[in-house]
Amino acid sequence: MVDRTVAVLAGGLSHERDVSLRSGRRLSAALRSEGLTVEEWDTDAGLLERLRTQRPDAVVVALHGGEGENGSVQTVLEMLNVPFVGTSSMGCRRAWDKPTAKAFVQQAGFSTPDWIVLPHSTFRELGAQSVLDAMVERLGLPMILKPDQGGSALGTQVVREASELPAAMVGCFAYGDTVLAEQFVDGVEVAVTVVEGENGAEALPAVEIVPESGVYDYTARYTAGLTDFFTPARISEEAAKAVGELAVAAHRWLGLRDISRTDAVITADGTVQFLEVNLSPGLTETSTVPMAVEAAGKSLGSVFADLVGRAVAR
Repeated sequence: MVDRTVAVLAGGLSHERDVSLRSGRRLSAALRSEGLTVEEWDTDAGLLERLRTQRPDAVVVALHGGEGENGSVQTVLEMLNVPFVGTSSMGCRRAWDKPTAKAFVQQAGFSTPDWIVLPHSTFRELGAQSVLDAMVERLGLPMILKPDQGGSALGTQVVREASELPAAMVGCFAYGDTVLAEQFVDGVEVAVTVVEGENGAEALPAVEIVPESGVYDYTARYTAGLTDFFTPARISEEAAKAVGELAVAAHRWLGLRDISRTDAVITADGTVQFLEVNLSPGLTETSTVPMAVEAAGKSLGSVFADLVGRAVAR
């Protein structure tokens, strides 16, 4: 491992560029602590030439959103036969689209809040108010709106009154042309990291998320002090087992690889509800993956160094 050179891809041009850069810096430092030679690369017009002329032993994709998670960068790496840590391009496409991921997980027999998906054009062509009224009739209130693709809760809005819905839709459409409207489910919100190792995919201890505002939005995710985290989560053994099984099943059913993070809610009656899965989870100071790794008695550097070794051996 000491002689290996690893390129950490971070930055990019998505709305999550700043978060990705923070993740990339922390990951690079962690890998260097394991004795690897690490280079930090942005994804710009010089990336392909750099991959050809300065070919690393492996790449770790620490990009968030856009090309880093929708399979585009992964396709380029596959074309050039460059080993990389993370999900294949095909798996990325399944998981990147939130409604598709929900449908796969539901098909596997797990619960997920009821949802509908509508493009911006539907509101223009059929009349915005009529469609909004039908959404409330179907899902009830409160509901949560999300772009159908994307991460870091950008564009996510919780709607508790019908009068709030038009403005919330505008905010959501600022980050994408299609909205995922979902029943808002009260309960304990948790994030579960899945890491692959010699014994297959393993769920690390769940992290309980308690945002001060009541909504785990972009500000709550990346501003220190605005969210309390409990690792392991303050849930029963039965709930911890169930949410771990859900995360591993989502990882497998969606064809994910190496590492992923599943977000879920545990309701008062103990039902585990799948929300979404992230195939390139954040690694910042307020991100849940490093918390779960530490709770499992591991270090971020050792976990990713092992994943680098697995990527090179594939």
